[in-house]
Amino acid sequence: QVQLVESGGGLVQPGGSLRLSCAASGIIFGDIYVMGWYRQAPGKQRELVATIRSGGFTNIADSVKGRVTISRDDAEMTTWLQMNSLKPEDTAAYYCNLVLGNGGTYWGKGTLVTVSS
Repeated sequence: QVQLVESGGGLVQPGGSLRLSCAASGIIFGDIYVMGWYRQAPGKQRELVATIRSGGFTNIADSVKGRVTISRDDAEMTTWLQMNSLKPEDTAAYYCNLVLGNGGTYWGKGTLVTVSS
């Protein structure tokens, strides 16, 4: 059974930084195609934050470009989202997403990020 476990969310002041982690289990090494992060603020639709494909190709949302870095380690089956210069509008539940080579798609339960003074 595929599981994704996120961690690293919390309360941070504007301008601060957070590093989110997502560890996958229940999959075969080398079967990961895309790992990524999406977020959903209250009353809004879930939106892309960043994804990273096999080979290291990344896709970063314009709203966070220049402030976030996504990385992954397939051996550890983990992805990280480093977020800097956080703004109140970054407040949301952040969800880890995994797409396997066979197209199977999985979601974590989310970790809450609150940016507030």
